[in-house]
Amino acid sequence: MPERADGIHPTAAEMVAEAEELVENLGPNQMAVELGGDVVLIDIREEDENRTQGWIADSVRAPRGMLEFWADPTSPYHRAEFDPNRRLILYCATGERSSLAAAMLKRMGYRRIAHLKGGLRAWREGGGPVERS
Repeated sequence: MPERADGIHPTAAEMVAEAEELVENLGPNQMAVELGGDVVLIDIREEDENRTQGWIADSVRAPRGMLEFWADPTSPYHRAEFDPNRRLILYCATGERSSLAAAMLKRMGYRRIAHLKGGLRAWREGGGPVERS
């Protein structure tokens, strides 16, 4: 996002809004339907968030700090779960980080990318099940 006319750099909220315009935003019901198909669900939250908040079943855990490295097929850190030809849905706690991450993956060539708008919070509020250890 370019610098604004008033000389102030964009805020995090502005960057999230821009990212949400670039990627597909799914609600909990839409995502629940997709989970029955060939989709990879990516949880970009940190490990401590998983411990305290739980996670959606069958999620691939990919902390935000490693996402681009795990998604890049040329990186020594690449993980097979990240395939630019597969449908990937990202989520975080409230949807902000996942929108930014999804926009980054789209920039990296992932075309079948979406994120859960509202994140795990919206999933739980919509009645979606959450796993805990």
